Amino acid sequence: MPALSSIRPAIRAASRLNTRGTPLPKLRVPMSAYVVDCGVYVGGERLEGRWTHDAAIAEVRRRDEGFVWIGLHEPTDEQINAVAETFGLHELAVEDAVHAKQRPKLERYDDMLFMVLKTVSYVGHAEPTTAAELVKTGEVMAFVGADFVVTVRHGDHCGLHKVRASLEADPEQLALGPAAVLHAIADHIVDAYVEVTDAIESDIDEIEAEVFEPKSQMDSEQIYVMKREVLELRRSVVPLTAPIRKLTEGYSSLVPHEVRSYFRDVDDHLATVTERVSSFDELLTTLVDAVLAKITLRQNNDMRKITAYAGLISVPTMIAGIYGMNFENMPELTWKFGYPMVLLLIAVICGLLYRNFRKNQWL
Repeated sequence: MPALSSIRPAIRAASRLNTRGTPLPKLRVPMSAYVVDCGVYVGGERLEGRWTHDAAIAEVRRRDEGFVWIGLHEPTDEQINAVAETFGLHELAVEDAVHAKQRPKLERYDDMLFMVLKTVSYVGHAEPTTAAELVKTGEVMAFVGADFVVTVRHGDHCGLHKVRASLEADPEQLALGPAAVLHAIADHIVDAYVEVTDAIESDIDEIEAEVFEPKSQMDSEQIYVMKREVLELRRSVVPLTAPIRKLTEGYSSLVPHEVRSYFRDVDDHLATVTERVSSFDELLTTLVDAVLAKITLRQNNDMRKITAYAGLISVPTMIAGIYGMNFENMPELTWKFGYPMVLLLIAVICGLLYRNFRKNQWL
């Protein structure tokens, strides 16, 4: 419901101020402004009609089969508390779902699972050497019960509408219940990890080529930006390993054996991504060392050139300083060819020094 989602900022603003800037009583925001979709699934098929969260779960429990899947996008305390009361969600998990900024984790509350997954999105840019941000993160929280799935999404990317459409096109998979929805969400998010790591690998390859270009002026600052983004990706990927591993090992009866086998595939993909992200960090550390070594070498070359030119300038300066003392008894002062001879001596000494510096590649 994009139209409803887009009016949320206006609703919040209107609830605080009127046109004269006077505080107004807080408006009651309709639940529909935060509900992305709500469906009732029986036997792998979605029931016709539009459902509210309370009517949906009532229908499932009346039939004594099927489950409800309701998706929320950045709900307020008031909105999610209404859902929590209907589905019996644990208050600690509800608090985490509202305030977000959680690490990936899996928690079990009696007959319910609560899972947090970090979503990542690759930020497009013209050049990796000029980008300020490469990875954008968000979160998906999933409450899984025997007859419901409640998903809470934070962030403007990685929507779950494609996941829902894919599952609805596969009734056999959807008939496995709420655990199948949890698997589809985890699989979708891990696939996004793979896409992002592919894109970052291409960026790192470009930076590596730039670093080892013979006359490149690559700065270490951009590599540090890349390391920061890889660290952000690592914080999203690595902590998810343990929760996924638990789901493959029968952590809860809410995940039947048929679905656990699917989670093993997700676990394999996640392990591959984790290894790649770790290798990115090591490679970027190596590139930083290479850039610093190039900078040190360039500074040494500059110092050698400065030293060489200082040596060349010191010869005429020294000779001119000696003859500028104005003593009476100095050699060659009265000789007709004294001045040309001094100039020739300066030229010869400077020429020999210049030749020696060039031979030793100081100039």
